[in-house]
Amino acid sequence: MALTEKDVRYVADLAHLDLTEAEVERFLPQLDSILNYVQKLNELDTREIEPMAQVSAGEAPPSLREDESRSSFAPDVALANAPGPGPGFFKVPRVIERE
Repeated sequence: MALTEKDVRYVADLAHLDLTEAEVERFLPQLDSILNYVQKLNELDTREIEPMAQVSAGEAPPSLREDESRSSFAPDVALANAPGPGPGFFKVPRVIERE
């Protein structure tokens, strides 16, 4: 699958990145290489492989701690050093909108 500069710019736009011409030229072969490797992985026959929730090294299952409830900070303590606290929450800048 040969990528074009248009493809790199499309992916960059999805990630909200403004790339320079030099960056597009640098990332084009890198992205193409990654996608070629993923295509190679997709060619593997995995019908006999049982789905896994997580990958663990070795035979023994990973040791996981039991879920326990424990006390946490009171809202006023958690918000004490916030640069712009609201009533019971952190105020953060909007990151979804684009110009």
